Amino acid sequence: MTRTHRATARPSRVEGRAVARTTTLLSGGNGAGTVRRTVLPGGLRVVTETLPTVRSATFGIWARVGSRDETPALNGATHYLEHLLFKGTKRRSALEISAELDAVGGEMNAFTAKEFTCYYARVLDDDLPLAVDVVCDMLTGSLIRPEDLDAERGVILEEIAMTEDDPGDCVHDLFAQTLFGDTPLGRPVLGTVETVEGLTRDQVARFYRRHYDPTRLVVAAAGNLDHDAVVRQVHDAFERAGALTRADAEPLPARTGTRRVTTAGRLDVVRRRTEQAHLVLGMPGVARTDERRWALGVLNAALGGGMSSRLFQEIREKRGLAYAVYSHSSGYADCGLFGVYAGCRPGQVHDVLRICREELADVAENGLPEEELRRTVGQLAGSTVLGLEDTGALMHRIGKSELCWGEQLSVDDMLARISAVTPDDVRAVAADVLGHRPSLAVIGPLTEKQTARLDTAVA
Repeated sequence: MTRTHRATARPSRVEGRAVARTTTLLSGGNGAGTVRRTVLPGGLRVVTETLPTVRSATFGIWARVGSRDETPALNGATHYLEHLLFKGTKRRSALEISAELDAVGGEMNAFTAKEFTCYYARVLDDDLPLAVDVVCDMLTGSLIRPEDLDAERGVILEEIAMTEDDPGDCVHDLFAQTLFGDTPLGRPVLGTVETVEGLTRDQVARFYRRHYDPTRLVVAAAGNLDHDAVVRQVHDAFERAGALTRADAEPLPARTGTRRVTTAGRLDVVRRRTEQAHLVLGMPGVARTDERRWALGVLNAALGGGMSSRLFQEIREKRGLAYAVYSHSSGYADCGLFGVYAGCRPGQVHDVLRICREELADVAENGLPEEELRRTVGQLAGSTVLGLEDTGALMHRIGKSELCWGEQLSVDDMLARISAVTPDDVRAVAADVLGHRPSLAVIGPLTEKQTARLDTAVA
């Protein structure tokens, strides 16, 4: 069985000098890889999972910055910066950044979330040094030229327009605003047309210097690799860029907080000429560090996590009221959200909402029967393992774990936490989360009469 080690850190050497503290976090076994963590001078963390049986590797750099770190005027700056880091460095043009990875069949991308940003490349194992060099060069040597800012502004405005054209996507941003209000968590990751048009080169460059300090970064790699070799390559890349100057700096700890979401019964409707009405009904969830997250994960899977889930069966299979219906849970450092999404014809919105409210109320009062709990635990355990079957998913797991929790759980540990969930655990978290008065966001071609009736859904 995979075991978690709490070993004393040992010094690691690069070119004969003691420069790092290395710890083995998880030992390989039972098909799992060995996870090691090294802290370089300057506070940069390098976490790897070694899997000698695969022929690929994924390399990523995680930054502890997301849209919740933005002021209202800077809304969208994190995502804007994500785009700009691909536009060229002192060593490579934008074309060379993409062409070098394309030439070896590699994949390269990035994403911005509420609390972090990630840049990554997936390549054959022999090409991992190239991926390390290119991604590190982007993170440490971006030019952020005014002409690139102006060119990319149009691209991002098109991305915002594309999101607005997809109401099934847009309704989730609307629900975040409904639940969190005019706060960083309530604002869209992409920003708005107004804020993106107003961002200047100096604002973005200051944001970059502040948030891309090595103490705020986690380097993660998974696949057929050698940990010490990756550490040397990362160290050399950051040292060449002059980014490891503060030898005594320590990594920034994971975000913490105890924020309480107090909004309830809020309703936001955007009337738009679409074929379907898209809705999210939800309430505050739990923070990602809350131990109840395991029980909430089981509850979420039972309610709307698959074809056998309650909402799918009741709304789609039995009544044919919607094609897409699911529940989802998001945890942040200090709070969370739980929601149910459905897309349906406008005339069926109230029937869909009624069934959603009935199912949520039933689980909040009665929890899950033993048989349903066992089936859901099996589904969640299987999907968890299957979701970690490639090096990209493994890099994502160890990088996010280091950045957001400051620890690593083995797959066996995760499965044990899921299997340990009891009916009482589910009943307790259901009563606490689903017992909240819900809020509702809707986008679609509703009439004034249909809109007026929505008040009953959040009463």
